Amino acid sequence: MTDTADRSDNSVEPAQDDQPQAPEEAAQALSTEPLEMPEPGSAPAGFRFPSDAELMDGPNPLTDPDDEDETGDEIDDSDVTARLDADGFPILGEEDDEDEAADSADSTRVEIVVPDFPEDFRAGFACIVGRPNAGKSTLTNAMVGTKIAITSGRPQTTRHNVRGVIHKEKAQIVLVDTPGLHRPRTLLGKRLNDLVRETLTDVDVVVFCIPANEKIGPGDRFITRDLAELRTPVVAVVTKADTVTREALAAQLLAVSELGEWADIVPVSAQRNEQIDVLEEVLLKYMPLSPPLYPTGEITDEPQQVMIAELVREAALEGVRDELPHSLAVVVDEIADPDDEREVGRIKGVGGRLQVRVSLVVERDSQKAIIIGRGGRRLKEVGVNARKGIEKLLGRKVYLDLHVRTAKDWQSDPKALARLGF
Repeated sequence: MTDTADRSDNSVEPAQDDQPQAPEEAAQALSTEPLEMPEPGSAPAGFRFPSDAELMDGPNPLTDPDDEDETGDEIDDSDVTARLDADGFPILGEEDDEDEAADSADSTRVEIVVPDFPEDFRAGFACIVGRPNAGKSTLTNAMVGTKIAITSGRPQTTRHNVRGVIHKEKAQIVLVDTPGLHRPRTLLGKRLNDLVRETLTDVDVVVFCIPANEKIGPGDRFITRDLAELRTPVVAVVTKADTVTREALAAQLLAVSELGEWADIVPVSAQRNEQIDVLEEVLLKYMPLSPPLYPTGEITDEPQQVMIAELVREAALEGVRDELPHSLAVVVDEIADPDDEREVGRIKGVGGRLQVRVSLVVERDSQKAIIIGRGGRRLKEVGVNARKGIEKLLGRKVYLDLHVRTAKDWQSDPKALARLGF
């Protein structure tokens, strides 16, 4: 016993300041130290602390109603406790249900209108692809029934996806006109090709345009190899059928059939509106059962500024040399409405016309001179032609302010491409 006691006494060492204490020791030390409490300030005049009995008898928000109703009369709470459940919550009766129904009837209701459409309604996306200048945009405009995509005899006119909506009684086809697939030589060309390939993965059917008046070449075979990897059905469309004889058209149809495996082959003439209805019926077969994707009457989702820029670029491409179309970009800098009080002092011209300020961007100063022309005559002609299309699009008079500026080699400059929206 003595040895054990000695070992016990010897094993106890005073706790060091830098050693953690056991929880019991820490609690004991904390309880022995007096807590310094701040001295209470003086209470306001007339204030006293309620007693414990008063606190216990205070109001219960779950069971006790207010002392008075909205009219100022005292509320009889004799039957309130009689309508409580086991947990102390009030039980609603028939009168309460009627009051709640009356309150909901007085509240504002939001009515959701779901458009009616047949159970067998079909809607989907059809992507139009092909090499540059294959007639894709002209075909898109013909199928939609109005101009939504600019057209030009110059290749690579389309630089972004353009959506057009075809409305049928029991179907809706959303056409996606894409830039021409080509062997890229600039960063812009690579990005346009990537845009087309991304679009191909999100559609229900692909329309591959091959011109009737041109022999099948490396570009067509290049696109055919890409399309062969898709699981999406591909309809081969021989465009510009009105430009060749029947014999030449038959020979081109045979060559297209040997080029690859197609879901269908349809010859069309967008200029003469021939076989357009046949192509639409063919595409309808590949549209899935679906409610309408766009409201009735809406033919495109193109932003207004993008369509204005495209109309200016279309006018600028007419009659210029071959090297300029690829180097020309158009950006809408500003649209100012004279009817807006915030625009006062920045309006040019007279007659309350909408102010549209546009920049035409080229890569070299020599191209800038081509756009402007001698004495500015060329630029003025571009403005006159573009303004007609813009006024038709917007349905009002327009003051078009054009400026030409140079951005050196913008087609291969990532920062310049970003600023121009590519």
